[in-house]
Parts: sequence; structure tokens; C-alpha cells
Amino acid sequence: MLSLSELKIGKVLKMNNQPYVIIKADHHKMGRGGAVLKTKLRNLLSGSIMEQTFQGNEKAEEAEVETKKANYLYKDEVNAYFMDNADFEQFELPLEALGDQTMFLKDNTEVNVLYYENKPMAIKLPIKMEFKITMAPPGIKGNSASNVMKQAEIETGALINVPLFVETGDMIRINTETGEYAERV
Repeated sequence: MLSLSELKIGKVLKMNNQPYVIIKADHHKMGRGGAVLKTKLRNLLSGSIMEQTFQGNEKAEEAEVETKKANYLYKDEVNAYFMDNADFEQFELPLEALGDQTMFLKDNTEVNVLYYENKPMAIKLPIKMEFKITMAPPGIKGNSASNVMKQAEIETGALINVPLFVETGDMIRINTETGEYAERV
């Protein structure tokens, strides 16, 4: 059983006899009340999303999942294709089951694949990944009094908010859990 402090993004819980992965977790501490954790959970079997609130002393059951390494190969309109690093078997996962993680899939990226009952269900990307900026508008002088951001496109086609000094061709590091710019490489 997992306590409130152990519930983090990426953990897989068993609720109603189905596996759910935590995709968002907000911890709130009330003035005199106990702590509350508001989460968004994605069902690994159906892909549906549900919100769940955990009170201070509640426990959650962790689902028994196996993790294996695999390489991302390519995607089409419906599925993303991977190759298991141990036995070189190829398998696919529906894009809707991967959610926002598809924005950060580059060819040959090594990912952790979560298996539930010997079936691949979800992936876990490295926390920080490097991407090349393919298109960034020029920064406008005079806008640097505060932390001003602009939108830039990375090599996967995703739009990311970056500081004004980032230019086309730069390599940046992105936190894949939050989708935010971390640093220029």
C-alpha cells in the first residue's frame, strides 16, 4: 500500500481491479485540515481519464507491473511502434494510451515500457530529454524585464515555451513530465 507522500506522477495504482497511472498530482495542505492530494489518473486498459482525491491518511494499492526497456521506432495515425531491447520483438501501443508523451518521442529513444499481466500498457520517458529547436521567432529587445517566454517548435513538432534567448538550431533540455523548458545545452 502506498501512502500519500509516495503517490507521484508515473506510479501505477490498482483501483476497481484495473490499473491506473498517475498523470498529474497536486498536493494541497489546508490550514488546520490534513493534506489532500488531487490526482488525474489514466486507465491503462481503456485510456479513460478520471480524477481522484486522496485524504491525508488514505492508502492506495500499487498495481503489479513489470518494466522493460524498449526503443521507439516510429508512429502512424493510430499507433506508436516499439522494439523490446531484450528479445527484439516489436509491438505497438495506441497513441491515445500514450497521451502527451507522444510530443517527445524521437526515433531510437529508449523508454521504459510498463507491462500489466504480460501486456505492454504504457511507457515512461526519461525525465529530461534533449531536442533541437527547428523554429523559433526572434526575441524582441526590451521584453527582458521579467521572465518572458516565447513559443518554439522542437524537432518532434511540439510547441514549447522557451526563454527569449533561445534561437533556431539550439539544443535544449526539456522536462518530459511537465513539458517545460529546463536548460539550453
